[in-house]
Amino acid sequence: MKEKKKEMSIVKKMLIALVGGLVVGIACLFLREYLVNSGNEGVWNVINMLLFQDITAEDGVNAVGILYIIGQIFMRGLQLAIVPLVLCSLSLAMCSISNSTKLGRIAAKTLIGFLCFYVCGAFFSNLIAYGVKSLGAFNVTLPSSEVAEASTIDAFNPLATIVNAVPSNITEAFSSNNSILAVVVVAIIIGLCLNGLGEKGDPLKKVLESGSEVIQVYLTFLINKVGPVAIFCLISRTFAIYGIEYLAPAAAYMVSAMVTLFLLVITIYPIGIWLTTRLNPFKFLKKIAKVGILGFSTNSSAACLPLNTRTCIEELGCSEEITSFVLPTGMTINMNGTTVMHMFAVTFIATAAGIDVTPANMVVMAFLSICAAAGTPAIPIAGTTMIFTVLSGMGWTTEACMIGYALVVAINRPVEMMLLPLNVIGDAATNVIVNAKEKELNKEIYDS
Repeated sequence: MKEKKKEMSIVKKMLIALVGGLVVGIACLFLREYLVNSGNEGVWNVINMLLFQDITAEDGVNAVGILYIIGQIFMRGLQLAIVPLVLCSLSLAMCSISNSTKLGRIAAKTLIGFLCFYVCGAFFSNLIAYGVKSLGAFNVTLPSSEVAEASTIDAFNPLATIVNAVPSNITEAFSSNNSILAVVVVAIIIGLCLNGLGEKGDPLKKVLESGSEVIQVYLTFLINKVGPVAIFCLISRTFAIYGIEYLAPAAAYMVSAMVTLFLLVITIYPIGIWLTTRLNPFKFLKKIAKVGILGFSTNSSAACLPLNTRTCIEELGCSEEITSFVLPTGMTINMNGTTVMHMFAVTFIATAAGIDVTPANMVVMAFLSICAAAGTPAIPIAGTTMIFTVLSGMGWTTEACMIGYALVVAINRPVEMMLLPLNVIGDAATNVIVNAKEKELNKEIYDS
């Protein structure tokens, strides 16, 4: 009896798709240059019409655009999940907060701890991302038409985000990805109301749980089965049309984001523990390191929960009662690493698309990202999908922005892996702080 062949992992598939797309795209780039310079531009025009042409553009009426169609179906498929993903995940996260007096107090401290780490992560990542962008590392030369389109994006007062966050019509908020912040607000309201209703709200809660499972199955299928082919098409088309000038900025994005994530994980959490509890931060880092390594390997907060729980209770001296609340809540809403990644990714995409990202823009980006990250499910690549949420909230959804977004989706796996330690170690750090403030931390175990 033949042994069943082990299926190739999604990481290998995406890596092969990325490399294949680069090879084909760069080959087409050189082919284009050769044909144009040798006077055979008509041959390239035929190839472009068959494979790469945007069929929705004015000059694409008679085009086939095979690679364009496949890439767009994948991108639209990801965007299709944005609203239900945010609604279900964030509503359920708010439901997880208990109503009892003690856990209510613990919940308040937990949320404040997560929010403080969110703000610190967003501040320092914005600072570094703006510095990298100011050095010109994210600059890409795009066709003049795309730059003109990007430069016509209207300026807006960041305070208008507060008004627009509260929708006057719930169905209108759900009808567009551009109103995603309104969806976040609606999700929070639904979650808090369900929390207040208790058992009476169980039927709707079960519907949301089922909806969340359906979305996860859908995204898993889309990414695992369609993703590699789509990434090959997106990358091939990107380099064939716009050239290899994307390589250096993409590398700058990946390196700067990954270095920042590593620096933050070894600084903000130990410093936060020392400032709030005066405990030895080095003992925390030494004991929690294995959880971070597991997070890097699995790329899933959910997969780290058992080890994180055992480490917090047996090695860091946290109480089982508080840990059983803080860690599952953190797994759901504490996606600090996702926000850090968003700051770099959105700055890179917008800059590459010809948009001048200002410090005021970055403040709004951080606000949108924190709201979106809090509703990101603990599954691989969900954070990358949420980049579009921030882009939509900023109004940066031009064709040039979508090309940059497609490139980030394709190359973001290493960054996604690096951000997971920031998430799971952040859960543990907040757990230690809450336990210390509630005077339930066993300091003998912590210091052992």
